[in-house]
Amino acid sequence: MKWHYQLTMRFDNNGAGRAVGKILLAMAMLSLLCVVSAFAAEERDSDRTIIVGGDRDYPPYEFIDKDGKPAGYNVDLTKAIADVMGMKVEFRLGGWSEMRAALMDGRVDILQGLSYSEQRAKIVDFSPPHTIVHHAIFARRETPAVSSVEELRSKEVVVFRDGIMHEMLKERGFRDNLWTTDTPADAMRLLASGEHDYAVVAILPGMYLTRELHLSNVIPVSRSVAAQKYCYAVKKGNTELLTRFSEGLAILRKTGQYQAIYDKWLGVLEPPRISWERAIKYGSMLLVPLLLGLAGTVIWSRTLQKRVTRRTAELALEVTERKRALEELRLHQDKLVQADKMASLGILVSGVAHEINNPNGLILLNMPILKDVYRDAEDILEERFQEKGDFTVGGLPYSRMRREIPLMIDEMFEGSQRIKRIVEELKDFARRDDATIIDRFDFNPVVKAALRLAEPSIRKATGNFEASFADNLPKVKGNPQRIEQVVVNLALNACQALPDSSCGIFLRTFHDRAAGTVVLELRDEGVGIAAEHLNHLTDPFFTTKRETGGTGLGLSVSAGIVKEHGGSLNFDSVTGQGTTVTFSLPACKEQA
Repeated sequence: MKWHYQLTMRFDNNGAGRAVGKILLAMAMLSLLCVVSAFAAEERDSDRTIIVGGDRDYPPYEFIDKDGKPAGYNVDLTKAIADVMGMKVEFRLGGWSEMRAALMDGRVDILQGLSYSEQRAKIVDFSPPHTIVHHAIFARRETPAVSSVEELRSKEVVVFRDGIMHEMLKERGFRDNLWTTDTPADAMRLLASGEHDYAVVAILPGMYLTRELHLSNVIPVSRSVAAQKYCYAVKKGNTELLTRFSEGLAILRKTGQYQAIYDKWLGVLEPPRISWERAIKYGSMLLVPLLLGLAGTVIWSRTLQKRVTRRTAELALEVTERKRALEELRLHQDKLVQADKMASLGILVSGVAHEINNPNGLILLNMPILKDVYRDAEDILEERFQEKGDFTVGGLPYSRMRREIPLMIDEMFEGSQRIKRIVEELKDFARRDDATIIDRFDFNPVVKAALRLAEPSIRKATGNFEASFADNLPKVKGNPQRIEQVVVNLALNACQALPDSSCGIFLRTFHDRAAGTVVLELRDEGVGIAAEHLNHLTDPFFTTKRETGGTGLGLSVSAGIVKEHGGSLNFDSVTGQGTTVTFSLPACKEQA
């Protein structure tokens, strides 16, 4: 029995060992198969084409270009990552809602641009952000500005459907006042057409679309109401693919490729010119002091009007002192001439002219340098254009900007020179002149200088102004500044006589050989002058516009200047049809 027991135990132990060995061998073979399968799967993944999804209309981040190909910041970034990581990618751009659904059902492996939110992080995994997207509020120019999202609660707001701002506004309780569109471009067009009040769109796509679609009536009224992290995103659990893209993004940052792509698409979107915002800013800095000066002038003019009215009443009561009062008026005529000139231009002309000349001098100094810089860079730009085809400069095609940049620089330089010329003429006009200075001068240049001073009033009063200047006019003798003052007064009176801008003003100069005079004829299509008033137009303090601030001194002073120069000032008018003023001066005889 003992021997049998030991034999049985040995037999049992040997059988258990063989069973354990078989199990271990099977486990080793299974591990080997897993390793081989893993290597095969990795090999297949390296050869597999990764489907990258994106929005077809979200410039400059991602969009379909005019050739039907994917383009934009996200596309170039994905291509660079694929190159450094040895991946094959295929872009599939479509509607944004469709692409988000494609990621979830497996038709797309990864989205190359998705803003991060805690709600979205529950269903997708995000890479580290490759940029920050700032969102802005856009409105039409006439719409009141707002500074935050909370101010939009009672307004009609357009947003991009399924975009991050759409989701954020819904979380904040916006419901009935939200209007959604398929693309940001549709949102901007809808706002520009006059529908709804505001649009909430990312600032760069918004600015890009307003420029490319020529939506000149749409502007950003609040430039940064939200800042969102912009990342790659995969379906929850696809960690391996997300890791490869994150690693490639880190490599691009280290090598500097990322910064080059960022600068190309997101760096400078504005063209090299003065923006409307900057023009309005500096215009306001100049106009505010001018308006204050004009307000002071109006108050001073009203005060003068009251004083003159009171003085006239005293003269009417004191008939015996009329002669003395008229003599006193004659003695103070030089002061009234200067007062009338200052009422036309404003007391602060010299100060404002100085403030204008300072920044304008910088423009005149810098514009030739900028032109030389562009001329030096033109060969390099042309070489790149010939080698690589068209490219963007300031967000616009170089094939277009190569023609427009030199013209823009020349126009700005000419405009600056014109500003300088007008300011100098204003200063000359406002400067107190010496009535005793008599000289021979050409009549046409004096008339043209006066018209330049009156140009803003003429443009505001009429869209139909014509001027004709005769050639080879003989010179006249007198004081050019005082003759210029007469022409300015006549032009301003013609502007004030027009009932609307459809009526015209017509000016011409000519030589009346029979009378030996040089003549300026100014005709307006205004309301005309009543027959009973024609003989009193040049009387001191006579005016039909007293309720609008008229002093009755302009034509009186002008008539006195004309008389001093030996000329004549005649008026011909028909009520309702207009007035013709004929201003003539003796022509100088030609010297042998």
